[in-house]
This record gives sequence, structure tokens and C-alpha cells, in this order.
Amino acid sequence: MNILEVQNLSKTYGKDGMEVRALDNVSFSIKKGEFVAVIGASGSGKSTLLHLLGGVDHPTSGKVFVDGKDIYTMNESQLAIFRRRNVGLIYQFYNLIPTLTVNENIMLPRLLDGRKADKEKLREILETVSLTDRQNHLPNQLSGGQQQRVSIGRALINDPAVILADEPTGNLDSKASREVIELLKSANKRYNQTLVIITHDEKIALQSDRIITVADGKIVSDEQVKPVEVK
Repeated sequence: MNILEVQNLSKTYGKDGMEVRALDNVSFSIKKGEFVAVIGASGSGKSTLLHLLGGVDHPTSGKVFVDGKDIYTMNESQLAIFRRRNVGLIYQFYNLIPTLTVNENIMLPRLLDGRKADKEKLREILETVSLTDRQNHLPNQLSGGQQQRVSIGRALINDPAVILADEPTGNLDSKASREVIELLKSANKRYNQTLVIITHDEKIALQSDRIITVADGKIVSDEQVKPVEVK
């Protein structure tokens, strides 16, 4: 089953002869439970691609289907709700709310969705990200690796169809980087989460099921590293 479908996706910035084509007619699909790494040089279009997959930016043309839904046929309010419920976003710089505790940051997508706090789900997530003993701490009381684990917990709390991570280890030391990648791989297996990671790190890419290489806004290779187990 394909959880993500991309059809003829293009994104152009600028106008009046100053256009820059960040993505150029990109098409591919990703199966449920697959771990895909997207690699490419700076300016290749890979971060633009991730933002379009997550509904954070709008394409110039083309379509993105997440769990069978054409996300760009939705209005802004519908898209915000769909994104909150179906897409877990993880960024390089964590994007935590500094005045909220670990618990509150993790639960934020659920509370913004008007849903009650699920204490059992929160307990499970805290155990998964190894932050049970830090649950009442503020972000400035945590290490970089711990803050990234909070952002992963936040991405997992609503059981999204897809987790999208943009250079999730780019701001971390080697030890914290290994821990974050192991955590994402564990979530991928434990919850059968579909995982798409943008990375410059070849060692991370080689741990994935599949590597998509982007250059000049186009997919130049799409290689299966190992077979994906579809549940």
C-alpha cells in the first residue's frame, strides 16, 4: 500500500524573468512502513520537496496524496488540520515552545486538535523517547539531543501516517545523532511509521530502506537499499 504519492510536482520561486525552479516535475511513491532517505547537495531541492510533502508550502503544479488524500485540494484550515493529524514534522532546530514543559510540548498537536490529553499514550511516548525523568523540564533545561527527542515525541503523539524529518541530526554531536537515528528507526519498526529523512549524512542514508537522490530539482536516482517489510 502506498501511503505517499507524488505526481509531477514542481515548485518555482520568483517571477518576471527571475524564476528559480526548485523542483522540476518530480514523481514517486512511498509504501506504508518504508524508511526513505532523501539526499542531495545544498540547493538541490530536497528541503523544498519535504515541505511540499508535509503541506507546509504549496507547489506551482502537481499533486501530493497522503494516505489517499489529495492535500492541495484542501483549503488552509482543512490542510492545517490534516497536517496536524497525519504528518509528523521534525526539524533540525527542534521548534519547541520554550515556556512549555516536555509533556506539554509533546502533547501540543493533540491539544491544538481539541482532543483530550491521553495519559497512557503520553507515558508510552515518554518511555519510547527516554524522557520519563525529564517530563516536567523546560527546553532550556535539556541537551540538544533531548530536545530533538521531544520533537520526535511530538511528531509521534497523533500516530501520523508519515513522519518527515529535515536534517534531524544536523545540530547534534555524533553520540546524540546516533541516538536520534536509532530512535527514529525504532519508531519506524515499532509503530510501522513511514519515515522520510532529508540528510547530508551518507551513514544515515545507508540505514534506510531506500535512497532518493535529488539534484537541480529532479530525482536523479532512486535506489532500494533493502526490501521493506509491509505489514
